Amino acid sequence: MPRYFTLAEAERLLPAVERILRDAVYQKTEFDGAEQELNNAVEKIRMSGGSRVNPGPILAHRARRDSSAKVLKENIERLEGMGVHIKDLDTGLIDFLTLYHDREVCLCWKLGEAGIHYWHGIDEGFRGRKQIDEEFRAHHEGEQE
Repeated sequence: MPRYFTLAEAERLLPAVERILRDAVYQKTEFDGAEQELNNAVEKIRMSGGSRVNPGPILAHRARRDSSAKVLKENIERLEGMGVHIKDLDTGLIDFLTLYHDREVCLCWKLGEAGIHYWHGIDEGFRGRKQIDEEFRAHHEGEQE
């Protein structure tokens, strides 16, 4: 069952969400970097034609990748447990579901934005963002009791 937020509820969660999301973005960058370094090291070994290899750097890249993957997974689970929908981890784009005129829509927020100022329909995505105005504020709602 999805969780629906009012704008005020989503904004109250933003400081905690932002901390977790910033760490998730960092961990994804670390994971991607370690994965690339590991792939480069494996390719270098493959190209060397069987020469003796020091396994230390490969093990270090693998450990860094695996550690970042573990923390990243935990961060994603924490955000999802809060009701956050992660849309783009590279840019820190997330949505909070809400109801507007009895239809499911998204409150849209991106890392670096001062608050939640946009919403969009479920199928519209980031490009369909609309400014939150008084009409939206008056007719959106969170959890149904």
